[in-house]
Amino acid sequence: MTLEGKTAVITGSNSGIGLGVARELARAGANVVLNSFTDREEDHTLAAELAREFSVKAQYVQADMSKGADCRALIEKAGACDILINNAGIQHVSPIDEFPQEKWDAIIAINMNSNFHTMAAALPGMRAAGWGRIVNIASAHGLTASPYKAAYVAAKHGVVGMTKTVALETAEEPITCNAICPGYVLTPLVEAQIPDTMEKYGMGREEVIKKVMLERQPSREFATVEQLGGTAVFLCSDAAAQITGTTISVDGGWTAL
Repeated sequence: MTLEGKTAVITGSNSGIGLGVARELARAGANVVLNSFTDREEDHTLAAELAREFSVKAQYVQADMSKGADCRALIEKAGACDILINNAGIQHVSPIDEFPQEKWDAIIAINMNSNFHTMAAALPGMRAAGWGRIVNIASAHGLTASPYKAAYVAAKHGVVGMTKTVALETAEEPITCNAICPGYVLTPLVEAQIPDTMEKYGMGREEVIKKVMLERQPSREFATVEQLGGTAVFLCSDAAAQITGTTISVDGGWTAL
């Protein structure tokens, strides 16, 4: 699968899932635009390293995904957007009657509203180019729910609904829109939580992973950022030209329960 000559914009991509997806797209030949809300030297260095490693063009564009104007400006500053990967997201866990309003607003803005703004900004260019791929990184929580995650679950369900709507609006065009719904993914952020969880439960690493962290993931294994990146590359390929408006679960069987 080659994506040479295509430009991919990946939101929230200076670490974790977003960076993993960006790396696989670059490996497939796509030029990549990395993004986060920071504007550090290491962010721009990361883009330069991807460009050297995969012999593609890469740049970093700072944009705050909680702000609609920034979301739309990201697409403009990218210069081109043949592939849009909406990945930016945050989380907060709390009972709904204690859920801080500012956390609710931030999660809805970053996890869901940003997708609306970037898709609205990217579609005219995709139509002009006669080709486009949109992949929204939703979640198993876009298909099911867990307690204490009201904002996250609501936002991810919204992303799945938006994905279907955009797919229907572009169904007669060479543009597809799909969502990937990961379960638990081994990212640096998750890796950092393992020692504290081991201490809390008095368990070894493998035991705490399988019995506590992956309790709802039947495979008892984390998904990897490379697997999510590979799924995104497939959805952007010609092989997936008739796949649109759907969700692909990468969750070790979570949503099969």
